[in-house]
Amino acid sequence: MTGGAAFEARGVSARLGGIEVLHGIDLALAAGRWTSIVGPNGAGKSTLLKVLAGLLAHTGEVRLLDRPLSAWSGRARARRLSWLGQGVAGEGSADDLLVHDVAMLGRLPHQRWLAAPSEADLAAVERALRCTQAWDWRTRPLGQLSGGERQRVLLARALAVEAEVLLMDEPLANLDPPHQADWMQTVRAQIAARCTVVSVLHELSAALSADSMVVMAAGRVLHHGPCDDPATHAALEAVFDRRVAVHRVAGHWLAVPR
Repeated sequence: MTGGAAFEARGVSARLGGIEVLHGIDLALAAGRWTSIVGPNGAGKSTLLKVLAGLLAHTGEVRLLDRPLSAWSGRARARRLSWLGQGVAGEGSADDLLVHDVAMLGRLPHQRWLAAPSEADLAAVERALRCTQAWDWRTRPLGQLSGGERQRVLLARALAVEAEVLLMDEPLANLDPPHQADWMQTVRAQIAARCTVVSVLHELSAALSADSMVVMAAGRVLHHGPCDDPATHAALEAVFDRRVAVHRVAGHWLAVPR
């Protein structure tokens, strides 16, 4: 899908542990584009992403692909929206699962109950594992992999869904610089295939490679604009107390310490 909004949030608030952490968010995220969400710790970035994914109760309205989020069945939403959360690469509950089986979990929304994987499922999983350079590990248990390798397998699981919308919370965690670069190439390939990507990132220079940026603080959106807009750069610098500066280096926008 291209054109229009992939997500619309209207007056969205959310609470965690009885404390309000999102305060009346109004936001529209364009379809077919990559949007990065940045801000200091405690800004509400991950909470906002979970609300958009339908994983967290909220007040106000969230619309996915021009339909209220509440109007989607769980199965239909899981086919159209793929999720990669933070912190799961180190979990031990799936350590005995083979890499191929972990990636195949991404195909569950497309499968009948207890049905064997179809040729389409197998092909999607192979594409995803090859895309993340994890195909050679497909017969290894997840528990034998490093944190960065696990992260690449979990990205493959998210890609295997082949959803129109991909939400990722700190996807670069545990990845070394070459694989961070690979991740950005993967995102661009998704955008070229008319997917929508929304990612929470702490790596500010990577976030500046997106099409647009949402700058958050204290549970509110302070700015939303193109990543090459001076107003976006000013908002990014301000939210980090001007401890970073945005510069153009070799054709790329980078956020560097002052």
